[in-house]
Amino acid sequence: MPLGEDAGSIIEMARASASNGRIIVYGLGGTAQDAMRYSKLCINAVFHEPLERSAAMKLVRSTRMLVLHEFRRYVRIPVMTEVGIVMTDGGRMTATSQEISSGGMSLKGNQVLEPGTAVEVSFSLLTLPRVWVRGNVSWKKPNKTFGVRFDSTDERRQRLKEWIVGYLES
Repeated sequence: MPLGEDAGSIIEMARASASNGRIIVYGLGGTAQDAMRYSKLCINAVFHEPLERSAAMKLVRSTRMLVLHEFRRYVRIPVMTEVGIVMTDGGRMTATSQEISSGGMSLKGNQVLEPGTAVEVSFSLLTLPRVWVRGNVSWKKPNKTFGVRFDSTDERRQRLKEWIVGYLES
């Protein structure tokens, strides 16, 4: 992000977003004073101009683990598959996945569940046989899409994580 006049408002919008609030933000240019002006917005690192290869490489190496953690946590694979959903009250419905990650999935259905609803979802993915995972509805939108965050204590997520790693490596 160039540290110009409108950088502050753009970074504020990103930090206020539920899905982008934890992104890695690199500032570009300016002086140490310019970087300090945006420090309350949590810029992770600043590339000073003029760019020097050795300084840029040092900065990239020092923030590498931040970027890797962000990638692993948020990688989403756009995939459409039928998802069976069972609510704790015994109700059942079917939806279609839009994106999936090891932490959850976004879905589109004929009805939308309320955030906080406990569910168990089941689905198949290409080479992954049917898997069942517990979770909770974490968000909903008026266009009948909603998100399910998987229960981090559900051991069955491991098969999904392994499938995602294999998918990304192929």
